[in-house]
Amino acid sequence: MERLQKVLAHAGVASRRKSEEMILQGKVKVNGKVVTELGIKVTDADTVEVEGVKLEKEQKVYYLLYKPRGVISAVTDDKGRKTVTDLLPHVTERLYPVGRLDYETSGVLLLTNDGDFSYALTHPKFKVDKTYVARVKGIPLKEQLRPLERGVVLEDGKTAPARVKLLSSERKTDKAIIEITIHEGKNRQVRRMFDAIGFPVQKLKRERFGFLTLHSLNAGEWRELSTHEVKQLRVLAETGKIGN
Repeated sequence: MERLQKVLAHAGVASRRKSEEMILQGKVKVNGKVVTELGIKVTDADTVEVEGVKLEKEQKVYYLLYKPRGVISAVTDDKGRKTVTDLLPHVTERLYPVGRLDYETSGVLLLTNDGDFSYALTHPKFKVDKTYVARVKGIPLKEQLRPLERGVVLEDGKTAPARVKLLSSERKTDKAIIEITIHEGKNRQVRRMFDAIGFPVQKLKRERFGFLTLHSLNAGEWRELSTHEVKQLRVLAETGKIGN
C-alpha cells in the first residue's frame, strides 16, 4: 500500500509534487470516486484514473535528447509548435522532460516516465550540476563575472553560486563565449543571470547534465540511457557523487 501521489509519480503521470497538485484539483479518481486528499493510500487492486484515463503500469524508460533550438520542452503546445516528445515518435510510454530548456536553448535534455527520478534530478536540494555554454553580447572582465560566482538577485530570489569560465572573446564582434555551471533550474535562469550583469545571451546550449554529455549526437537525435547511467544518476542526486 502506497500513497496515491507516489503511485502516480511511479507510473510516470508527473513528478510527485505535480501529482499532489492534480489530486487537490480533483483530477484523480480511485475506484470511480474523486479523491482530493493527499493522505489516501492505494494498492495494486485499486483502479486509479487520471483525467478520465485509467492508470496502467508502464515500464520505466529513460532517454537523452539533443534538444534543438525552436522546440518546446513540453508534452503539448497550444500554439502548435513542435515539442520534444514529437522527436521520439516511436515511444509508446507517456514521456515527460526532466526540467526544461527554453524555446531558443539547445542541448542535453532528459525524458522519462519515472516521476521520482525526474524529481530527484531537478529539485535544487539535490544539487545536480548542469553546464551551459553561452555566447553573450560584450566582453566581461573577470570582476564583472564574479557576481555570478557569488549569486545574483533575480525577481524570484537569489541564485546559488555558479562556476564560471571565460572560454574566448572577440573584440571585432564584441562577443564572448562563457561556460557556466549551475545546479538550480529557475525559468530561463542562465539568460536572466547574464542579463543581471549586463551581458545578454545571444545563444545558449546545455553541454552537460551531471556527467551526461551530447557525445556522438546531432541536434534532434536521442539515445536511451543505460541501466548503469540511470543508477549513476540516482546516486549522484542522493550523494552528489557519481557511483561506480
